[in-house]
Parts: sequence; C-alpha cells; structure tokens
Amino acid sequence: MAEKTPIAPDKNRLWQQLPSLLIVACLALLLRWAVLEPRWIPSGSMLPSLELQDRILVEKISSGLRLTPKRGDVVVFRAPEALVRSGYNPKTALIKRVVGLPGDQLEVSNGQLRRNGLVASEPWLDQTMEYSMEAIEVPQGQLWVLGDNRNASLDSHLWGPLPEENLIGTALWRYWPPARFGPITAKTS
Repeated sequence: MAEKTPIAPDKNRLWQQLPSLLIVACLALLLRWAVLEPRWIPSGSMLPSLELQDRILVEKISSGLRLTPKRGDVVVFRAPEALVRSGYNPKTALIKRVVGLPGDQLEVSNGQLRRNGLVASEPWLDQTMEYSMEAIEVPQGQLWVLGDNRNASLDSHLWGPLPEENLIGTALWRYWPPARFGPITAKTS
C-alpha cells in the first residue's frame, strides 16, 4: 500500500495571484474613496423621502470636480462652520436637499418656500413649514439646503448657507431596505 503524502498548497500559485489581489483591493479602495460611497441615514430630517437606517450610495465625482448640484438634489456634506462652533464634530456628515443655488432669492412664508418670487414646487414634502424665514439671497459659492422634514431639520434656515467646498457628494441610490430599493428621486415614498 502506497503511503499518502499530504497535499501542500502551491505557494508559487499564491504568489502569482498576489499582484492581482492587490490591484483589485486598490481599485475597490479608489472606487470607495473617489467615486461611490455607502452611507446610512441617522436621523429623521429627510422623512418621508429617506427613512431612519436607510442605506444609500453617494456619488462623489461631481463634488470632486466642483460641479454645482441641481435644485432638488439630495446632498451629503461636512458640517458647516456654524455647526462646528456649536459643538458638532467637523467630520460629521449631514444630508439635506438643495433648494437654493447662488443668486437665488429665497424666503419662507405661509408655510411655503418661495424661490425668486414664486412658490417652489416640492413634491417630496408631505407637510407645510411651521416657520417663516426672511428673504435672503444665496451667496456665490454657497447653497441653501433644507431637510424634507422641514419642521424637524437642523438646516440652512437655522445655520445659513452651505459652502460648496463642504460637499461630499450627491445621494443617488437607496440599496437598503430591499422594499425601497431604487433611485433617490423627487418622491421616493
């Protein structure tokens, strides 16, 4: 009877695959760092569009190229200076909807947002605003961002305009929970 010898892994084969594994790992890190980043929703400030614990994908190329988002885009950003001064961690990421671009005239009256003299169409809202906001003009290089849950959102109506350099990216896709899987659009609920 022949004696069986234990099978040892082919060490040469592992060494040959190592460069491919390193390339895949580097590409995955590059994708996560510069292109697409997973995030989760920690608060109710974006209800009903985004719910607590939703998992989303944030596109980062546009902000890296310093492209101004469009009105209605949902953006993720680093805490503005006013929040940092009040105790927020400067690395904290927040999520809100862009409602005003540089040069826009905004005000809130009678429960509605007015942009450049007209009532803004906001199909994502399910309640009127219970506050007023004096007319402002969004400064150059800045955005005005509000949560979809306007009456329970710490947003531009309280801390002012958002510098565009604070942008991390634009929320594009909800991947969890599966029942709400899909693009983040004007009316997602």
